[in-house]
Amino acid sequence: MTRALKEVLMSLLTFRRAKPALQTGGDFIARASIEVMPRTAAKVDSFKALLPAGTRVYIAHIDGTPIEEMVATAARIAGEGFTVMPHFPARSIESRAQLSDWIARYQGEAGVTEALVLAGGIASPRGAFHSSMQLLETGEFDRAGFTRLHVAGHPEGNRDIDPDGGDAVVRDALRWKQDFANRSNARMALVTQFVFDAEPVVGWARTIREAGIDLPVHVGLAGPAKLQTLIKYAMACGVGPSLKVLQKRAMDVSKLLVPYAPDEIAVELERARLAEPELGLEQAHLFPLGGIAASAEWLAARQPAQASVAR
Repeated sequence: MTRALKEVLMSLLTFRRAKPALQTGGDFIARASIEVMPRTAAKVDSFKALLPAGTRVYIAHIDGTPIEEMVATAARIAGEGFTVMPHFPARSIESRAQLSDWIARYQGEAGVTEALVLAGGIASPRGAFHSSMQLLETGEFDRAGFTRLHVAGHPEGNRDIDPDGGDAVVRDALRWKQDFANRSNARMALVTQFVFDAEPVVGWARTIREAGIDLPVHVGLAGPAKLQTLIKYAMACGVGPSLKVLQKRAMDVSKLLVPYAPDEIAVELERARLAEPELGLEQAHLFPLGGIAASAEWLAARQPAQASVAR
């Protein structure tokens, strides 16, 4: 083999290994948070060995999970050096006294100062609360000195809130949340359900900006998982128009057995973030539907080589 031929082959190999610009989703992915549940967190030996330093870890509160398990999970992950953000589901909280108790436990045992405040997934409230706005209105988070409060955003609509398929109620709620953010001491952001297509998210972000909503947007993405698993979760969670991306993938025999990963949508959202910074597409939030290890590995592989990205 001639020297020239060797050089050509080496350049081809190097080209194949190189990652084109924006292939990893840039800062949009480098800043990503991730969500866990107590029962799945219990299977992880070390979060420090699994997640990039600085990752915000949401702790999902599935109705019926004892608060003791939630707080213990928060304390354990915080003890490994991560910022934790537990869910506060309004419909699962029986009273203002219980809300205050949960806040005190999280603060006293895990040093928590952040929360994702949402309505929750059950149909019938266990007490007087049925929306995130009611929890925020109590003033309990402000009194406790919470520094960050995240609330839900719905780029593909939410039929639990707007049964007719419109967005009037959701839009009114967004305006209320914006007003609350303006008078709150805590930093606020909108966190979305997982989506599979960037177009509805970008369109929604433009629309809410035009309506005067300027809260940062953290876009939910499904972590690597089998296609069948994603379709099951998407149907159960009411994922909207972007479900067509999975349906199209299911019709492609060559992709049917290959695990899905959110690389394509991550790149599209990063491009939109750079092209239109006013949209406030701040970062991704990973739902590890295919397991924490798979999502953590995918996330770790997309971190800057020598950079500490602010989260």
